[in-house]
Amino acid sequence: MSRLTRPSRFWETLAVVIVKPLSWLLIKRDWRRGDRIPRTGGVILVANHLSWADPVLLAHYLYDHGRWPIVLAKSSLFKVPLLGHAVRSLRAIPVYRGSSDAARSLHESAERLKEGGAILFYPEGTCTRDPRLWPMTGKTGAARLALETGVKVIPLAHWGAQELLPYGEKRPRLFPRKTFRVSAGEPVDLSKYAGLPPHAPVLRDATADIMAAITEQLAALRGEKAPETPYDPDGR
Repeated sequence: MSRLTRPSRFWETLAVVIVKPLSWLLIKRDWRRGDRIPRTGGVILVANHLSWADPVLLAHYLYDHGRWPIVLAKSSLFKVPLLGHAVRSLRAIPVYRGSSDAARSLHESAERLKEGGAILFYPEGTCTRDPRLWPMTGKTGAARLALETGVKVIPLAHWGAQELLPYGEKRPRLFPRKTFRVSAGEPVDLSKYAGLPPHAPVLRDATADIMAAITEQLAALRGEKAPETPYDPDGR
C-alpha cells in the first residue's frame, strides 16, 4: 500500500466505521456500473457536484468498488483545528485557489497517480449553479492532468445528494429517506489530444469532452434530456 494513495490503517478504519453506517442510515442506494471503475492503477474520477454531502456519499460508492478516493479540498479546510488534521490524514490534496501555489495541487495529484492513486475531481470547481442542476462548464485542471499523465478518466454522475443536503443549507433533510443514484461511464476518449501542447484551446476542448461524458451519465440517471449548452457561471 502506497503512503501517498491510502491513509494509515487507523484513519481508514475510522473513516469507514463512521461513513458507511451513516450513509446506510441516511440514504437508499441505486449504484450502477461500478464494474467500470479500475481496481488498480492510477485513475482520474470526474463527477458533477450538487451538494456538500456528495463527496462523502461518492467516497462510499468508490470504496465499495475497490478504490480509496483521493479528494481535492479547499486549502482553508486544512487550517481548521482537528478537521484539518483529519482531512490531511485521509490523504486529501489541498487546492490553493487564486495564489502562486495554485499549481501545487496538480503536481501532487500527478505524484499520487504515479503511485497508483484514484483522484476524485469536481471539474466544475464548486456546486453547480445551473437552475436545473445540470453540470456547468468545467475548469481545465482534470483535463491538464489527464493529458500530462495519460491515465484513464472515468466519468461519474450522481443524483439525490441535493435532496439530502441542498447547496447552501447546513441542516440535512432526513425524511423521507432519500435515494442516492450513481453511475460510472466508460473512460473518456481523449486520444485526439495526445501529443498536443497543453494550450488553452486544447484544454478547453478536452474539458468540454469530460463534462459532456458526465452530463450523458447524468441524463441517463435522471431520465431527462440534458441542455444543448452547459451553463456558464461566468456568462461566456
